[in-house]
Amino acid sequence: MSTPTSKQQIASVSFLVPDYDEGIDHFVNTLGFTLTSDVALGGNKRWVTVHPPNNSEGCGLVLAVPSNEEQKAAVGKQAGGRVWLILQTDNFWEDYERLKSKGIEFTEEPRREVYGDVVVFKDKWGSKWDLIQRKCEQLRLLCLISGPYSFVEAFSFVVPY
Repeated sequence: MSTPTSKQQIASVSFLVPDYDEGIDHFVNTLGFTLTSDVALGGNKRWVTVHPPNNSEGCGLVLAVPSNEEQKAAVGKQAGGRVWLILQTDNFWEDYERLKSKGIEFTEEPRREVYGDVVVFKDKWGSKWDLIQRKCEQLRLLCLISGPYSFVEAFSFVVPY
């Protein structure tokens, strides 16, 4: 079997919500996402997409209303109790405080890992998410903000967690 030569990427992920408008309200007004499409398809179906703040070009979510009992039972459990999605940010503490002020439930205190700052939160229906700022993003920002450090100086400043 040959390896594809075409460039591919995941464009969207289906996300089960009990109701389109409830889903839009949670993602837009609580999580700060952008509503990027809401098109009636007939038969009470809609094509609803949301994207993380300031990232309407990247991978988004297609909000889907369950059409049978099996799908209804999966709302809030799409990953079987594990973290389902990872929301990457370039300003961890600002986003953490913003989500906290909106009443988002965090399952732990923020922590520093070798890969960056992370905290687990639950969406309105119980699905778990990681909010993460990767260390390489922190390093990039440090170099932009702090001026002309050598890579070794900047890296040694960021790494000792």
